[in-house]
Amino acid sequence: MKNPYEVLGVAPSATEDEIRKAYRKLAKRFHPDLNQGQPEAERRFKEIGAAYDLLSDAEKRQRFDRGEIDAEGNELHPGFAGFSARGGGFGGRAGDPFGQGAYGGAFSGGQAGEIDLEELLGGVFGSFGRRAGSQASGPPRQPESRVRVEVDFVTAARGGTRRLVLEDGRALDVAIPPGTEDGTVLRLRGQGARGGDVLADVRVAPHRLFRRIGDDIHMNLPVTLREAVLGGRVRVPTLGKPVMLAVPPGSDGGTVLRLRGKGVHRRGHEPGDQIVTLRIVLGPEADAALKEFLEGRGESGFDPRQGLES
Repeated sequence: MKNPYEVLGVAPSATEDEIRKAYRKLAKRFHPDLNQGQPEAERRFKEIGAAYDLLSDAEKRQRFDRGEIDAEGNELHPGFAGFSARGGGFGGRAGDPFGQGAYGGAFSGGQAGEIDLEELLGGVFGSFGRRAGSQASGPPRQPESRVRVEVDFVTAARGGTRRLVLEDGRALDVAIPPGTEDGTVLRLRGQGARGGDVLADVRVAPHRLFRRIGDDIHMNLPVTLREAVLGGRVRVPTLGKPVMLAVPPGSDGGTVLRLRGKGVHRRGHEPGDQIVTLRIVLGPEADAALKEFLEGRGESGFDPRQGLES
């Protein structure tokens, strides 16, 4: 195989970060999913992975630089130790730029677990590494651990952060995306034991006023008899700041009013609405004068339960 430094286009003095960035850029460019039907790109992708597999391992890299192993990690005969990997010879400059090395890097385990294929490809081909029978099926995943994170209703709806304490005692601030629902699992890549992932099970606490249906927020709003009969503007809490809501005159209990755009706003989606259902509360208005008025008015003949039993 070609000199791994040349494969990744970095100098022998390159830092780990420079090597990692070079690998990500090239792997994305030559990924088989982005170059279907192009065998040369696939071979190049294999070569890039193998080069990164060697250079991302500090011990292998040092041995390669000393001429103890070749570009494929094979032991060199002691008599050839003077052939530096940087100067050609075994693992040197000579070689086919589209070598036949096996998949390496993020696809052969070990150090390459630092590279996240889904992150690398922006999530577009996130399922590539999990397809059965795929040539680049990915490395065995490191052990996953699960934790539970409690999130209040408003933070889950609007988005925010929550601090999570991992099993090893480390504290981690977790980003809660807007519109997160109860039961959502957030994957925290590389934050677990030995570089594995942490799966955070989100539990959204109920709210004393709000309930969520889809992207809409529903609530019951208490109003007085006077407000229901005469109408008026009343203050209504929302996920953000309170707003004023116009109650139409003659509103019944159960009247449904809508505050457009005051529901859940997930990224890439139209915001939901806040659905307000009026609930008439008599309170101190049910005094002696009101009772006397109703008793003197007599029956109106209106039956609000008519038809319920038909």
